[in-house]
Amino acid sequence: MAQVQSSCPHVKEIREVTPSGKGCKECLEIGDTWVHLRECLICGHVGCCDSSKNKHATKHFHKTKHPIMQSFEPGENWKWCYVDEVFLQ
Repeated sequence: MAQVQSSCPHVKEIREVTPSGKGCKECLEIGDTWVHLRECLICGHVGCCDSSKNKHATKHFHKTKHPIMQSFEPGENWKWCYVDEVFLQ
């Protein structure tokens, strides 16, 4: 189980971002669906979670190396650092 950490060295990279859309950018382009959404806190890219078949949020990390994402689900505000593999508060 991943640990919860109040901070990691990558939080300094978080920026004020504008979401790329109301849904997973790539799934909307190909007409597919998703389970949950995640927003990159470096550039605002909205992608689908790892429970979704396309896993676009994780693919975005591998492509860009942007380390921090946040749940894009209503009422959720947890963050995840892909590099350190920790939840952030």
